[in-house]
Amino acid sequence: MADVVAARLAFQRERAEGLERTLQRLLSPLTGTERVLDSGCGTGALACALAPHVTEVVGVDTDEGYLAAARAECPANCTFVAGDAAALPFEYGAFDLAGSLRVLHHVRRPELVVSELARVTRPGGTVLVVDQLGATDPLVTLELDRFERARDPSHQRLLPDADVRGFLDANDLVVLHNEVVQERRDMERYLDLVGLEGEERDRIRRLAPGPVMEIEVGWYVARKPAG
Repeated sequence: MADVVAARLAFQRERAEGLERTLQRLLSPLTGTERVLDSGCGTGALACALAPHVTEVVGVDTDEGYLAAARAECPANCTFVAGDAAALPFEYGAFDLAGSLRVLHHVRRPELVVSELARVTRPGGTVLVVDQLGATDPLVTLELDRFERARDPSHQRLLPDADVRGFLDANDLVVLHNEVVQERRDMERYLDLVGLEGEERDRIRRLAPGPVMEIEVGWYVARKPAG
């Protein structure tokens, strides 16, 4: 577990500056007074990126190892608690901004995660959803899911853009900004993130699409109606 956390933190640090710039661009203007939720926070990538620009960030995850790493990594205005992204331990409207970063494809009921993000966001507040997307061809997505699940058993399924938009719409969230970004993943580094070694690593590598994996990541910024 320690090696996995270390690999994830190293990856997180390398991408931190780019993530912070993207968030500033998509969420502008932030006033600096916001209370923010990072749902399914992992080692705290989203929390760390937003912390310098807001008053408080609360991160929630089920994995105590990731929470411990996030506490050590992130600024003092971040707090981290154990909790389920599909059943958040917060009251209605507790946050100005509620977000999840690459969480939906890890949960069995992603619609509940989006519903909970909407519930804990104040009227007039903002919901941010970022996730790897499935292909428009369901057969391609089926093969991607097969590989991703073999690499990381916590993977459930990749959602197409239409599904993510449907979850937002079902909660009366109005999409203000949406973009799909192409990413390239070095396969060896990607296998490091889940601690694969030896024969098991070789087996999963054979299932991979190639030495470099090209994926699409969807970014969705939505507004909760004010009344």
